[in-house]
Amino acid sequence: MAIVTLQTFAGLWINSFIVSVLCIAWAKKRSFNSVEKILLFLGCSRFWFVCISWVYSFLSTNYSWCNFVHPILQLLVAIQNFFEASNLWVSSCLCGFYCIKIANFRHTFFTYMKVKIDRIVPWLLLGSALLSLVTSILFYDLKDKALYISCNSTTREDLLKSRVRMDEHFLPVVVTIGFIFSIAFMVALFSALLLLFSLWRHKSNMQTNSMKNLSVDAHIKAMKSILFFLFTYGINFTRLILRLIYNSSRDDLVTFVILAFQYIFPTVHSLILILSNPKLEKTWLRTLSCVKCKVCMR
Repeated sequence: MAIVTLQTFAGLWINSFIVSVLCIAWAKKRSFNSVEKILLFLGCSRFWFVCISWVYSFLSTNYSWCNFVHPILQLLVAIQNFFEASNLWVSSCLCGFYCIKIANFRHTFFTYMKVKIDRIVPWLLLGSALLSLVTSILFYDLKDKALYISCNSTTREDLLKSRVRMDEHFLPVVVTIGFIFSIAFMVALFSALLLLFSLWRHKSNMQTNSMKNLSVDAHIKAMKSILFFLFTYGINFTRLILRLIYNSSRDDLVTFVILAFQYIFPTVHSLILILSNPKLEKTWLRTLSCVKCKVCMR
């Protein structure tokens, strides 16, 4: 629980920083651009996901009786998975947005999307929220039926029969949720690969034309950020699939692995977003300097 609490603190601090900086910027200029809208939505969903996940873990560990009080556990699971699905889908939207804005392709679709993408962003966020809502309802039903079957199993034989019934009932729901998660992953994967290919091709052209090393270094840095995003996104997607497969598992090792990696993506990727955004990075470094000064003064 100590490791989970430390990860929670880091996730809350980093994502609340993003939300705070964007809200302060909005208070000054009274408007958001498309990237800021996505980052604000992403920061809020990750903040609440990390917060609700910690509450769920804390209650499950220290107050196990809450598991049998309807509908406390079901609501927590539904809310947690709403924000987790939002995190997944909005991350994919952000990756797709950067791909359309930055990637240099002459296809008609890309030309059209470059012009229309700013108008489409609010609809993408709305679609992400609706898909997340569907996912949370499915998880609520999943948890509700699992608790109902478990509570009505009094003997070992009943428990074994109930697990067979659970597997039969849960399979369509698990497949549906896995399919929704897979679509989000494929969107992020293809967007990142297209953007990576475009940056690599542009970097090669600059090197051929003997352009400044600073531009080449900037492109290499961007490519490294994309690769790291894919790595963390892939770990998070694998964790989600493992959680679906081992949903009713009592294996402590599997549970520990799923919990350990639960906070990595919403924390580490948010940190990457801060360091890759000049405005956020500048405020971040200034904040760290102030914190460091106050600690040294003590």
